Amino acid sequence: MASNDSRLQQQPSQKDAADQNFDYMFKLLIIGNSSVGKTSFLFRYADDSFTSAFVSTVGIDFKVKTVFRNDKRIKLQIWDTAGQERYRTITTAYYRGAMGFLLIYDITNQDSFNAVQDWATQIKTYSWDNAQVILVGNKCDLEDDRLIQTEDGQRLSEELGFQFFEASAKDNICVKQVFERLVDIICEKMNESMEGDVNLMSNHGNQSLKDLPSESQGGCSC
Repeated sequence: MASNDSRLQQQPSQKDAADQNFDYMFKLLIIGNSSVGKTSFLFRYADDSFTSAFVSTVGIDFKVKTVFRNDKRIKLQIWDTAGQERYRTITTAYYRGAMGFLLIYDITNQDSFNAVQDWATQIKTYSWDNAQVILVGNKCDLEDDRLIQTEDGQRLSEELGFQFFEASAKDNICVKQVFERLVDIICEKMNESMEGDVNLMSNHGNQSLKDLPSESQGGCSC
């Protein structure tokens, strides 16, 4: 089990982990109940591999992958969290600084779907306000065993303000698209934020000092 960030960040020996040539680095977290397929989802995306022999993640683990989006080289640090309650104190500590979350449930497991609201509350509690979230209904290859209808997942995602995908790590359905969409959303929000900062500076530049609100007047730009 990981003892601290610095030791973990030295672990990966793959080329991506050592590569320091990138424009941005995004920290992403995969969360959800135990056995919904979080580790399989990560391995399918990072290594294009799948095995049914995964054991439950102990604490937290991560992989690094570099992608190109909108002419930018983006290094993704993707954290795979344990779903069991006993690891919750450890895993929620990693929410800080995360720019995006994949919240995964299993379409054949009602409990995992029922828990989505609790996971969403944890994101709101422990992460920064602008973190982006995609809700993922995993194991859509198991259509005959489906308990959660697509419409129910879509409805919940709309209520929570998340985007929604159904996917399958086993059959490699929509896995890449989910990660790419999450990265795109983060980039969009970054651009909006930067444009907002520029506009704010421009507007203030056209004002005299006496026109600017003082702290005593509660003049906050946030």
